[in-house]
Amino acid sequence: MFRTIEISDPGLECDNIRFVTVKTPNLRGRGDICIFVPPGHDLSQAPVIILLHGVYGSAWAWAFKGGVHRTAMEMIKRDEIKPMVIAMPSDGLWGDGSGYLPHNGYNFEKWIVDDVPEAVMESVPEINPDPKLFIGGLSMGGFGALRLGAKYGNKFQAISAHSSITDITDMAGFVEEGLNHYSQVDPLERSVLKTILKNRGHLPAIRFDCGTEDPLINNNRSLHQGLTDEGIQHEYHEFPGGHEWPYWQEHIRKSLLFFNSRI
Repeated sequence: MFRTIEISDPGLECDNIRFVTVKTPNLRGRGDICIFVPPGHDLSQAPVIILLHGVYGSAWAWAFKGGVHRTAMEMIKRDEIKPMVIAMPSDGLWGDGSGYLPHNGYNFEKWIVDDVPEAVMESVPEINPDPKLFIGGLSMGGFGALRLGAKYGNKFQAISAHSSITDITDMAGFVEEGLNHYSQVDPLERSVLKTILKNRGHLPAIRFDCGTEDPLINNNRSLHQGLTDEGIQHEYHEFPGGHEWPYWQEHIRKSLLFFNSRI
């Protein structure tokens, strides 16, 4: 599928993280993915979890700021979750954050939905060629996970998001690029709630949470209320904490458990 793909040397990999770079027309160039591959397990039935980072970050953020690979390894060893492969792609590295949307001649949406699963299958040959897919993320990545998971509900088994941006207008508080850059042909695509309602006929399982001291808490409460009013089944939780890595480091466990319950 890719004109070029570079995969790290297994003998030089550290902490069970594999680095992959592929060239794709969706990015009009190259994109990076960090992949956690649990050692010593039969991965033939392992699911693939796609975790999306927030603004300013890149492919390494979930691993080297969130430590998700170590959390997952610990949970696998304790038999809390089954072995799972975790793919952590960059958002395409446009501006302060691409929003995981198609815009400005790039298709950051297709990069996540099409290219990343294919790159994982090419670089982790131990897994099933058609694995169960799950998607999660934080902040801008929560927006991406909720929107893409709903839009492509036929591809994903479940969505779990933390501290999510719920409408692209929320990006104004984080990025210096103007909101006009994120314009969509269908304006419904800018809103998580409207995207979910548009695709309500084929939604995967949905959960999301937010910290009570997070500046996005009211947006998440509004999304929860909107889904409740529309009769859309979902899980929503609030916990102490702000828009910060200690919160995400703690609560990513809940995403992994949520995904594990749907394998």
